Amino acid sequence: MKLAPLVSLVVGGLTGLGTAALQGRDFNSNDYYVLHLERDAQPDLIASRLGLKHEGPLGRLPGHHIFSTSKASDDIVRRAVQERRRKRSLGNTDVLDGVKSSHKQKLRAPMQKRVIPPPPAGLYPGKREDKPDAKAVERQKFVMGKLGISDPIFHEQWHLFNPVQVGHDVNVTDVWLSGVTGKNATVAIVDDGLDMYSNDLKPNYYAAGSYDFNDQRPEPRPTLSDDRHGTRCAGEVGAAKNDVCGIGVAYDSKIAGIRILSKLITDADEAEAMNYDFDHNDIYSCSWGPPDDGQSMDAPGILIKRAMLNGVQKGRANKGSIYVFASGNGAQSEDNCNFDGYTNSIYSITVGAIDRQGLHPYYSEKCSAQLVVTYSSGSGDAIHTTDVGENQCYNGHGGTSAAAPLAAGIFALALEVRPDLSWRDMQYIAMQSAVPVDLDTGDWQQTTIGKNFSHTFGYGKVDSYALVETAKTWKNVKPQAWFYSPWLHVNKDIPQGDKGLSVTFEVTKEMLKEANLERLEHVTVTMNVEHTRRGDLSVDLISPDNIVSHISATRKHDVSKEGYKDWTFMSVVHWGESGVGKWTLIVRDSIVNDDSGKFIDWHLKLWGESIDASKATLLPMPNEDDDADHDVTSTATLPAATTSLPPNPDATNTAATTAVPSDHPERPIKPSKTASDSVAAETGTEAAAAETTTAESSWLPSFLPTFGVSSSTQAWIYGSLGLIVAFCCGLGAWFWFMRRKQRLNNPRDDYEFEPLNADDGGDGLGAAGEKGNQRRRAGELYDAFAGGSEDEDENEMERDHFDIASRDDSDDEDEGRAVKNEKQSSRLLGEER
Repeated sequence: MKLAPLVSLVVGGLTGLGTAALQGRDFNSNDYYVLHLERDAQPDLIASRLGLKHEGPLGRLPGHHIFSTSKASDDIVRRAVQERRRKRSLGNTDVLDGVKSSHKQKLRAPMQKRVIPPPPAGLYPGKREDKPDAKAVERQKFVMGKLGISDPIFHEQWHLFNPVQVGHDVNVTDVWLSGVTGKNATVAIVDDGLDMYSNDLKPNYYAAGSYDFNDQRPEPRPTLSDDRHGTRCAGEVGAAKNDVCGIGVAYDSKIAGIRILSKLITDADEAEAMNYDFDHNDIYSCSWGPPDDGQSMDAPGILIKRAMLNGVQKGRANKGSIYVFASGNGAQSEDNCNFDGYTNSIYSITVGAIDRQGLHPYYSEKCSAQLVVTYSSGSGDAIHTTDVGENQCYNGHGGTSAAAPLAAGIFALALEVRPDLSWRDMQYIAMQSAVPVDLDTGDWQQTTIGKNFSHTFGYGKVDSYALVETAKTWKNVKPQAWFYSPWLHVNKDIPQGDKGLSVTFEVTKEMLKEANLERLEHVTVTMNVEHTRRGDLSVDLISPDNIVSHISATRKHDVSKEGYKDWTFMSVVHWGESGVGKWTLIVRDSIVNDDSGKFIDWHLKLWGESIDASKATLLPMPNEDDDADHDVTSTATLPAATTSLPPNPDATNTAATTAVPSDHPERPIKPSKTASDSVAAETGTEAAAAETTTAESSWLPSFLPTFGVSSSTQAWIYGSLGLIVAFCCGLGAWFWFMRRKQRLNNPRDDYEFEPLNADDGGDGLGAAGEKGNQRRRAGELYDAFAGGSEDEDENEMERDHFDIASRDDSDDEDEGRAVKNEKQSSRLLGEER
């Protein structure tokens, strides 16, 4: 009997992850690489070719494998793969052709737990002594008796039933009384561990879905002195009904522990964690993220992004893993959850906090990506839950760290009644059933679909009863669809003060029909802004329905000079809109000072429900260069854009536009930074009298191409080509003159081979020498141009690797020729003697 738990743990590890992560990793002696391989590539052959050891697949991420090798200072895999790509034009095949990308792994600090920051001085002068409502107390006794609840601290768990501030709880008791307690749903607590030996958690612990990525072992048991955060979160979700502490909001659900926050970790480990046993782990509760310091701006790496997309596409038998993230505790520092790449992901349900009086606590961050809020610490109290130890309880859990798992547990209740809900269905029912709170703050606006939204509270607090009832009759939404605008160039200075710089883009019905997009859910804006003090910036997005998203806000502590570099902001404010019409983006340099900036470019992405489910496709996996700058883009292929300036004839030539396909496998690329390519313009500016000429009115002869650009740009192109031709001709004449002068001085210096006919005249010898020299030089030129056949999207580091390798090869060739020429010279001298 004692062997059963151990067997369960081992089998669970093998089932949930695969073999790769079950092997310990020694970063002191080894390097580790993740390679993304073509479907038919053979990992063992690639390992042999590169001198690596194949460790196994990267969890559940298709096509990704882990390899190891002895430690080296450089990225030997990338160098080898890119060197192979350089030589691919030679026509032969190589096993390395099956490597799509490589990622050398580095240990980094884990994400930070979202623990409660200290309150401002004098905020809570003392513990409130409000008396409970008599009727509420009677109701609480009835519920306990009916359900057989005898847990000793249940009376303190006001978030489950609040007899003092009546109505300020998650409204779950009627859900329990109806028999819904989270059965057959599993919540994975991705955190610093979970004490599976706690008597409060042991009955519901799910070993097969648990793993410790910090110490590479099946049991995610807390080890460090501060490894308590995950256990406390788990108690909110699935603490059993017994005589230990309190109970979880879904006290019959299963809880798994995935430990990633206690030690240095790699992106590969975190990616595996986000997909761990996603066939059975339904919900991933994540109470962590980048520092909540009001100056950080951090997003998950490419492997983690792929894992989250893989989770929503393949998890739960293709219904999608449900990721729940705490919004962040940096409100005191003017932090905003749109500067966090986890909480502003469309795949996350971002949850903020309210306190036991339904007020906004001092720490909970605001943002347009926040969907809902639920109860946590504040107003002199906190969440009472389980702690590390067999029979330990805790009465001080809080912050948005406590709000996220509470919401995750409530979502588990919905999955009991509707296990067929998709990841997007869960977002819909959370939004539809949310209850607005603290309506007197004036921070609410009514959306197109009649819901109220607040950047402080999202769509409102999670109401367990309303959410479960909504889930019971919910009609599953059709698959996801999306529309990407082109990259829109601005390249204008941002005025200081309240006015800001306004740009627009118009979305037409035809665009969304081509994209198979019926109604909106999420809206994202990716943008580039240069600024010498990033915290001075704020950005508003205004929809065609005049609904406003504050997608970025000023931050007093953010003194970074980096601005926004391909940063993506997200909004859930426009849920249910059609998306058709003029979208306006206003960028403000809100603080008048010596710091200034320029708005470079942006593009808009609309996400939502498809028109025709049969035409829906899966979103392709993201790549590192999805938002990379490309030097050349023709405006003739871009959808028409409406601006407040007179339109660019090339940019608005709708007859030449290319429709955006529904599956959109190619990401938008940035246009070249020329005035004629700009399709976004400053609103209200009268500087629009710039003349542009269409390709049809070109001054060029008809046999020369116009490139579809204005006459001034044509003149620049052909003028540049003329200068290049003239330079090359002059350079060639100079080389010819110098080579002829050298031959006249020493006609035998050019001979690579011994003359076949010593009786030939000097002219004949010269001719033979020239031909031999031409053959040798042609081979060198061929090798040089082979180096120019690299994929154009190679990054600069990779090109440096090629340059080093080419210089090494060139040095070897030069040395060989020197020896050869020396021997031939000696032979010729001997004959002359």
